[in-house]
Amino acid sequence: MDITTAIIGLCVGFLVGLTGVGGAALLTPVLIWFGFPATVAVGTDLFYNSITKLFGGFQHWRQHTVKWKLVGYLASGSIPGAVIAVGLLKVFDQFFDNQEHVIRTALGIMLVVVAAAILLRLIGWKTEKENKWQAKPMEEKKWLTVGIGFALGFVVGLTSVGSGSLFAIAIIYLFRLKSSEVVGTDIVHAFFLVTVAGALHAGMGNVDYGLAFNLLIGSVPGVLAGSALSTKVPSKPLRAVVATLILLSGIKLI
Repeated sequence: MDITTAIIGLCVGFLVGLTGVGGAALLTPVLIWFGFPATVAVGTDLFYNSITKLFGGFQHWRQHTVKWKLVGYLASGSIPGAVIAVGLLKVFDQFFDNQEHVIRTALGIMLVVVAAAILLRLIGWKTEKENKWQAKPMEEKKWLTVGIGFALGFVVGLTSVGSGSLFAIAIIYLFRLKSSEVVGTDIVHAFFLVTVAGALHAGMGNVDYGLAFNLLIGSVPGVLAGSALSTKVPSKPLRAVVATLILLSGIKLI
């Protein structure tokens, strides 16, 4: 076991459990700062996320908090989007030999977007009042949902960031669901998306399996500890701090 990697997993897992802020937005830039290539950081994070989302998704399936039709609409757009993103990465690398640069830049941009989205929600973005999209039946929003899935799936395939945070925002804005259903639907959809994207990155040699399992060894107790402590500390200021760190990481990568 690599102690350093396990400690990284422990710290990231602790922050995720404590604040609820997405793991990929924290883990991927940290791996890059520790000297891992951006390609490996993204591929390994997707594989790592696939395992964690599997357990979370199974629990939500048992609790009947998954909107399967919505999962299907999102996945029918997001999975082709991820496939195209990874395919373009391979093409770009063959012709321009700049895969690393493309991923770092795209990751930096997405970290800024995710951090901004988190901060906007913290300073008062409310969803209590039903908007015109939430009032529409799900079938009327099918192609809009598929299109959003495609765009965000492309981003996830490229950077590993957004499978939870950005899709959750889209679900909240477009659909009137219970909080548990938002989380359950988001996690199950993310499992399918990151599993496909992770498999594609693995085929390109971008997944370090030893690194992923060492991260899991640390992150599992970290998430449990952070979750237990989350009821005893104010989460809003901590989320703001984490979002600011994500923002700064994104700016530095750009």
